[in-house]
Amino acid sequence: MRPFEGVRVLDLTHVYAGPFAAYQLAVLGAEVIKIEPAAQPDLTRGEGADPELNARGMGLAFQAQAAGKKCLALDLAGSEGQEIFARLVETADVVVLNYTLPAVQRLGLTYERLAELKPDLIYCAISGFGQQGPKAEHPAYDTVIQAFSGIMAANGEAGQDPLRVGPAMVDYGTGAQAALAISAALYGRAVTGQGRYIDVAMADAALMLQNSGTCQALHTGKGPRPHGNRDPSLAGYAAYQTAEGTLMIGAYTNKQMAALMRTVGRPAEAEAIANTPRAEIAARQTWDAEVLADVMLTRTAAEWEELLNAHHVPAARVRHLEESLAEPHYQARGAVQEAEGQRLAVAGFAYGHGSPALDHGPRAHGADSAEVLAGIGITPEAFAALKSRGVVA
Repeated sequence: MRPFEGVRVLDLTHVYAGPFAAYQLAVLGAEVIKIEPAAQPDLTRGEGADPELNARGMGLAFQAQAAGKKCLALDLAGSEGQEIFARLVETADVVVLNYTLPAVQRLGLTYERLAELKPDLIYCAISGFGQQGPKAEHPAYDTVIQAFSGIMAANGEAGQDPLRVGPAMVDYGTGAQAALAISAALYGRAVTGQGRYIDVAMADAALMLQNSGTCQALHTGKGPRPHGNRDPSLAGYAAYQTAEGTLMIGAYTNKQMAALMRTVGRPAEAEAIANTPRAEIAARQTWDAEVLADVMLTRTAAEWEELLNAHHVPAARVRHLEESLAEPHYQARGAVQEAEGQRLAVAGFAYGHGSPALDHGPRAHGADSAEVLAGIGITPEAFAALKSRGVVA
């Protein structure tokens, strides 16, 4: 049995952060009902690298965090849709949404109203800047938050323009924070019987994603500056060109640095490291320029990775994502699973039993509308009438 079996989640989210939060609950066993406007599907349904899937409203940008969810298309702008949603709330444990604050108020989706319907409801509001503060009503996406939070200014090469992190790390980090908050709230409810309001901000999550830098800036008044692929203070903690490919080495400890120097044929330096304070080792940047940079050119990145790992030195050849996914390690981990012909990444962890799993693949817009509404007593005839009026799809 997975941890959230028996938990019902109403997912009123779109794009990445919110859908990813709900996706994590789904793979842990929750019944997640994704609710999209009847006439306006999640915009990511039309986005991704496969034009045919985009045309079908099943874009890969959508599918990435849509498996395991039921899909209900419901017009929340009208009174009929709002009445149906109210009935669904009475059956739910969690509502998660990332509508703007004005939209939440206009559609009657406030915590105060929904908690009247279900007093022990867990309500999670996800937004760019949170529900309070001077920027609460300002729009945001991942890249905007990277700029606002200092991530861009700390990324890239020194002396060059700030560089955004390519993948949508803030979106997914926010989704992970939201899923953690919901999980903790569900545990709290099991103990106390009380529901909870959760305010998740992408801007706050961005601070947590760079927490050591955040701590540094709070203490010294100055945050990290960009330094590219070479650590500004550690020798042996950098990317190196090899005879073929790029190698990232992470010799962080004295022991790892000594093992690195032995492996590259510098036993004298390795011996000296054992009795040298770490701060001095860290400062020996000449090792990067005069020893490691040259010796790395004598083998390929793949060869160095195998050799250094065998000597317990953290190192990896820089791979494209498609190369990484083909690695036997990922196959052994079960991090990627298949459902109805679609392979998807599922979770970053596993349990001894009841691990995260895909119940089914991503569904089309409104694919489960009739089934979901039948569960609250709406007959096929009533559903057909609602559909004719555009209340559902």
